[in-house]
Amino acid sequence: MMDIGTLTLNPTIDVACEVEQVIPMRKMRTQNERYDPGGGGINVARVFVRLGGNARCYYLSGGATGVAFDGLLDLHQLVRSPIKIAGATRVSTAVHERNTGQEFRFVPGGPEVTEEEWTECLSILQRSRHDFLVASGSLPRGVPSDFYARVAVIAAKNDVRFVLDTSGEALAAGIEVGGVHLAKPSLGEFRALIGHDLPDDTAIAEAATELVRTKKVDYLAITMAERGALLASREGVLRLPAITVETKSAVGAGDSFLAAMVHALAAGKEPGIAFRFGLAAGAAAVLTPGTDLCRVEDVQRLFERLIADS
Repeated sequence: MMDIGTLTLNPTIDVACEVEQVIPMRKMRTQNERYDPGGGGINVARVFVRLGGNARCYYLSGGATGVAFDGLLDLHQLVRSPIKIAGATRVSTAVHERNTGQEFRFVPGGPEVTEEEWTECLSILQRSRHDFLVASGSLPRGVPSDFYARVAVIAAKNDVRFVLDTSGEALAAGIEVGGVHLAKPSLGEFRALIGHDLPDDTAIAEAATELVRTKKVDYLAITMAERGALLASREGVLRLPAITVETKSAVGAGDSFLAAMVHALAAGKEPGIAFRFGLAAGAAAVLTPGTDLCRVEDVQRLFERLIADS
């Protein structure tokens, strides 16, 4: 059985609901409410388990909302290893406006984490053993920007393949230390990492190729929304267009992509196939409303379409 660990330092209770119209200063009655455990690594674990793997969730949890978050993980039948903190776990909200089809997303910054709390997280990870360790999501206040770099060092010592999906200084520090098996920035995050504009696919491919040549990262998957995605490795570059689907929600598309790609890699699939599986999962995620993430049947159907077209 494929086994991964996921790390989420700033998890969130994801609330999704619908209203007929968003009107300022009015009480709006919602419908079709959902409450899901969210945050990058948590979403990766949810999808990875749906696809048939095992995932253990390492995450920071605090306050009354942290207790509720723990309960939501149990409802989703996810194996959890919470690191308790004093601050309260955040609550995010996605509101779908039915008469326009627009989605409004409200995402708080989350709690401030003490040095004692984040060092305890590192201590727990030193004892973890998995095929892959996926660190995904933003760093909460109080956690140093080189935190993921420290996790990468721990993963290397434990002979665990390290996967990184974050942005800004945390992404730069994580890659700089080396030993990253797979990194998955968005195009905007990759441009910020490189430090200059990348005007076309050729420039993106050249910059991605240059990064993997440093051997600090084995595989670099750059997601580009409606423009598709690009995979760079020392074997070359694979560029695929986006899969055209009806968009119902943007929540969790990147996390679904990453979970499916890691699932395929863990199953021994070659990187090009794993990349296509990830692209199918990312497209499948936008088919589902709110915070539901991708459905396995949609992933398989879109993946088969990709394979047939290649």
